[in-house]
Amino acid sequence: MEHHKLYHVHPLSREDRCLIVEGPVPPGRLAELTMHPDLDAFRRPAEQHKALIEIAGLPEGRIIITRDENVIVGYVTFHYPDEQERWSQGHMADLIELGAIEVANSYRSLGLGQKMITTAFEGGQMEPYIVFTTEYYWHWDLKTSGLSVWDYRKMMERLMKVVDMVWYATDDPEICSHPANCLMVRIGRDVPLSSKEQFDRIRFQQRFMY
Repeated sequence: MEHHKLYHVHPLSREDRCLIVEGPVPPGRLAELTMHPDLDAFRRPAEQHKALIEIAGLPEGRIIITRDENVIVGYVTFHYPDEQERWSQGHMADLIELGAIEVANSYRSLGLGQKMITTAFEGGQMEPYIVFTTEYYWHWDLKTSGLSVWDYRKMMERLMKVVDMVWYATDDPEICSHPANCLMVRIGRDVPLSSKEQFDRIRFQQRFMY
């Protein structure tokens, strides 16, 4: 499957800052930038920076960033699901995971997460794909946000709904391990019926006879 990536850039004025939301950013450009030290939710900033460069180099990989001059202060990743997860079992060329979204602490509440996600979907470039995200409460920054696990989930649902991602049921054990966890999905208008049916088979693998 050929992956078309349409680059978009949006200058933003937020409080006293002039920020740039852009992407998908190629690996060479990402290598020229530095990571904000607060971007440590998943890995140490230097290690996460390396991971972003690697993802950007994948045929299907997409990295959307917010930068303050040459410092990355937020990012969203898109890539094929990890081979260790059930979502990769069908080897679907048109199934893409929204893998991570992170914004540095001092840049939160500026609407950057929403702008980065909408940038990723601009120009109809995600219409050939089923895009999904798995939300696990143990990845959420409950301490810094001050939100309860349920309020944080509502916030994430509102964020994903800006690109029409909606809650989907699944029997995936990891998602089902806590009621706050959830699967959110957007099926592009150009996705064939065969892919929709295959995705349904991946979502539900426990069959019970009554």
